[in-house]
Amino acid sequence: MKIYTKTGDKGTTGLVGGTRIPKHDLRIDCYGTVDELNSYLGLIRDQAISKDSKTTLIKIQNQLFIIGSLLATDPEKLKDESKRKRLGITFLEADAIAFLETEIDAMNLALPPMTHFILPGGHQTVSFCHIARCICRRAERNVSKLNADQPTQPEVLIYLNRLSDFIFVLARKLSKELEAEEIKWIPNKPS
Repeated sequence: MKIYTKTGDKGTTGLVGGTRIPKHDLRIDCYGTVDELNSYLGLIRDQAISKDSKTTLIKIQNQLFIIGSLLATDPEKLKDESKRKRLGITFLEADAIAFLETEIDAMNLALPPMTHFILPGGHQTVSFCHIARCICRRAERNVSKLNADQPTQPEVLIYLNRLSDFIFVLARKLSKELEAEEIKWIPNKPS
């Protein structure tokens, strides 16, 4: 299989199912941002973190591929179950959201309560988490905007919202495991 097809040389790309749209279309930005997020989660997974955290990140990365495929498919093709099955596209399951919530709750139990905002940083791995969290928020904003014109599966937005919370709590968990200091944000007091 050739990597280059030359079909995008004029600034268009093909969605799953064959529909061609401009590469600057918001839909492309949505699944491109999800892909960027997935790559950062891979970077976090490549760090010296627990096997359990790595396993959880793999599960999440697989879910992001489902989200990416949904966003990369012509919405008209998603409406028809037979076309969706023929294309091999599956919807995001509600239990994927429940999984994130369970993981967040479990990590939070082992962490001190939050009393302040926390400055990103403290350790390279933790910083990667904060970058991934920001990318996840951007993906959520993009999908929210897309959803206003072209409704997406509701679970996609919920999942991205919950995922950014998960990544934040993961950053806190890794700070603790790596013995990195959490630096609290202290707003400037008026003179």
